[in-house]
Amino acid sequence: MFSGIVESIGEIINVENNINNFNIDIKSNFRNELSIGESVAHNGVCLTVTHIHNETYRVNCVKETLDKTNLGKLKIGDKINLERSLKVNDRNSGHFVQGHVDCSAKCTHINKEDGNIYFKFKYPKKFMRLVFQKGSICINGVSLTLAKIEDKGPSFEVYIIPHTFNETTFKYLQLNEFVNIEFDMISKQIDRSVSLLKL
Repeated sequence: MFSGIVESIGEIINVENNINNFNIDIKSNFRNELSIGESVAHNGVCLTVTHIHNETYRVNCVKETLDKTNLGKLKIGDKINLERSLKVNDRNSGHFVQGHVDCSAKCTHINKEDGNIYFKFKYPKKFMRLVFQKGSICINGVSLTLAKIEDKGPSFEVYIIPHTFNETTFKYLQLNEFVNIEFDMISKQIDRSVSLLKL
């Protein structure tokens, strides 16, 4: 379980294609605190540390993860949002995030104006039921609030404060790039409960 509050920006040191899987080596400032078997969120994707060497650690991405997320597009030198799992009794300054990405969304607009920064994303129509005004959403591992939703597209907008912009990979995000989306787990449970009532 995670909170969507990014701890660090890591750097991709190596990407190794292993048949249908990817091995990814990452440089991180908390590498010395990790242990093999530990869960870390990478752009919002929960992955297990499988190897630790010098200043880097390795994680493995299976085919399903590569199909649903943007991790398969990573290359050497890319930056990635990192968050270690929550500790019991820690404060949660974001919202509960499982690290199980639901889909990818395309960045269609970026506006930086008068100190305000907002991003617009187009996402798959089948997830429209999980998006609501002022609801929580996790984008590339960052806990954010939905500022505006549009049924056309469909699309949504989020506003980023300067601190979040500077401390995450949002500062590197470009138009037409894809991001990982995890919808609010409470929305997903409500949606399932309502669907079951109709059976």
